[in-house]
Amino acid sequence: MKHHAARFRMECFAAVLLAAAMLAMLAVSPTAAAQPKRPFSAEDVFQIEYAADPQISPDGTKIVYVRRFADAMTDRNYGNLWLVNFDGSGHRPLTTGNFNDSSPRWSPDGTRIAFTSDRSGQGQVWVLWLATGQMQPVTHVTEAPSGIAWSPDGQWISFAMLVPEAPPSIARLPKPPEGAKWAEPARVIDRLMYRFNGPGYLKPGFHHLFVVPAEGGTPRQISSGNFHHGGPGFRASEAVWTPDGKYLIVSANRRPDFELEPLDSEVYEFNVETGAVRALTNRRGPDEAPRVSLDGSRIAYLGFDDRYQGHQNTLLYVMNRDGTGSRAISAALDREIMDAQWAGTRAEQGLLIAYEDRGVTRIEHIALDGNRREVARHMGSGQSAYSGGSFSVAPTGRLAFTYSRATHISDVAVASVSGGAQRVITAINDDLMAQRTPATVEEIWYESSKDGRRIQGWILKPPDFDPAKKYPLILEIHGGPFADYGDRFDIEKQVMAAHGYLVLYTNPRGSTGYGEEFGNLIHHAYPGDDFYDLNSGVDAVLAKGYVDPQQLYVTGGSGGGVLTCWMIGRTDRFRAAVTVYPVINWYSWVLTADIASFGVKYWFPGLPWDHAAHYESRSLLSVVRNVKTPTMVLTGEEDWRTPMSESEQYYTALKLLGVPAVLVRVPDEPHGIRRRPSHHISKMLHIVGWFEKYRTH
Repeated sequence: MKHHAARFRMECFAAVLLAAAMLAMLAVSPTAAAQPKRPFSAEDVFQIEYAADPQISPDGTKIVYVRRFADAMTDRNYGNLWLVNFDGSGHRPLTTGNFNDSSPRWSPDGTRIAFTSDRSGQGQVWVLWLATGQMQPVTHVTEAPSGIAWSPDGQWISFAMLVPEAPPSIARLPKPPEGAKWAEPARVIDRLMYRFNGPGYLKPGFHHLFVVPAEGGTPRQISSGNFHHGGPGFRASEAVWTPDGKYLIVSANRRPDFELEPLDSEVYEFNVETGAVRALTNRRGPDEAPRVSLDGSRIAYLGFDDRYQGHQNTLLYVMNRDGTGSRAISAALDREIMDAQWAGTRAEQGLLIAYEDRGVTRIEHIALDGNRREVARHMGSGQSAYSGGSFSVAPTGRLAFTYSRATHISDVAVASVSGGAQRVITAINDDLMAQRTPATVEEIWYESSKDGRRIQGWILKPPDFDPAKKYPLILEIHGGPFADYGDRFDIEKQVMAAHGYLVLYTNPRGSTGYGEEFGNLIHHAYPGDDFYDLNSGVDAVLAKGYVDPQQLYVTGGSGGGVLTCWMIGRTDRFRAAVTVYPVINWYSWVLTADIASFGVKYWFPGLPWDHAAHYESRSLLSVVRNVKTPTMVLTGEEDWRTPMSESEQYYTALKLLGVPAVLVRVPDEPHGIRRRPSHHISKMLHIVGWFEKYRTH
């Protein structure tokens, strides 16, 4: 059932009328022609739904998850809560309507679900009683809450929220005359991080921890000080309760110079009664995502000893509850741990971990001695070929996770720590897939011409692919740059293939999921030799014989946009290019982006004026004089990760050089261009449209 549930009753009535009409038609014609299947189109963003944040109940019998969808009439993305039993039965909506319901969390006794929602017009914490279906907001705050968690006795809910401060004031302005309408006043900024991709310009203030009675009431602030305890920023963490209900455990960066050392967080305990704070870790580097064992004896957390490298494996640590005896238990695994959760009722049973491994997200059980065994695989968000998704585990050892494959969009799957095969228990896009013929995927491995390293990639083939024919090829490059592609559904690539293109996407050096050494091949050297990995991938597909060598195209977003410009600055083999929200001038980028201190410390050897030659040699303006390829530059106007000024520099440089070029500016869009569904459609069709302009049929 396609679920735009706000119109559910009307659709039921319409279904009755439609059934009557169909019966009348069948009375005339005993056979009804099946609707022919077709490839995916960009407009399918209004039909696709995504499962997210599956939370399994304490007894392991039910899963609540967020079902995300887009509405064509309002051009907005929304999410409702759905419930399904562990065996796949009883699948039903808990909330309906065009609202953003998110972060569902079970009460300890499994009778209630807390969640955040904007259904009252402002983000609040809500509670839903499963027995009756009644739901009620338990906060009435003026700033959106996040990071909710139940106290062990079910009496309190903790959350993080911005505590606003008065903006800095310098000028003493006169008051406007009575009845006058003056312009918005000037904005005075005194913080290094004053805007962030997505939220935009940040309100003055700091995010703090609060608790509120689970039946509603006045929130009480727990943390204090001019530090963030949640909210937008680097690797924000949610607070968790200790089993005795006396403390909240959270990761925070409480350094006085936290803006200059953005990753140096510690694990803290906050006394819920007094607000007293104590650090449980103390080292240079991130200590984050704490999880308290169910018996309260240990705390697991993620982090690493910071060496200021571009890529550093995040390890899983376990320490005693008081902060002593910390040790890394995943050190033997040369992969970055994405998430870790205690796997059972006793701490000695170990944890479940999720990590990337050669394009596949694996969920494994890891014992406290480091021994591992696989529990599930193919965790993904379904929204792109990037890694993502989430999982949760019950004290019983049952788990739920989001599942995605290249031709399977998004669903909830379950497994058990004790063993047995994983199972997909929802089918939220089966009705759509019955009407679509997706592009198929082939995994490939090939050698880089640089040094013979083996590189992994995938070829997406048009639905009617015939190996005897010659096809145009799009090289699609991932961003990050420390990220990875994999065997996961991606509507953007499906749309490219639906237009008759082969799509090659790969994990060149610098990608995650292949070990720390492979990731750091681009440390202080990006873009660089990744050119050879990508170019060799094109050669490998050409060698298969079904690619037209005169019809090669290249595109990518963010770091992929950087590499798109790097490719066309070093070869003219591509017929056309689309660079999407790229960084062009690293010197200007670190002075305008939302993650300035991170870029200076982790991606470069120091400040730009101290290393000007280094910044210039890695900037795309260093090779722009070589570009002959017709190029589109496409960026959102509210992108603060790779600001529009970067795209403007490249577009102007191309025009000065006489290279065919266009600049496409998407209003109100941050990095990624997915805030409004119509803009996501526009992004896809502009990319394909530019290639079609230069394609010969």
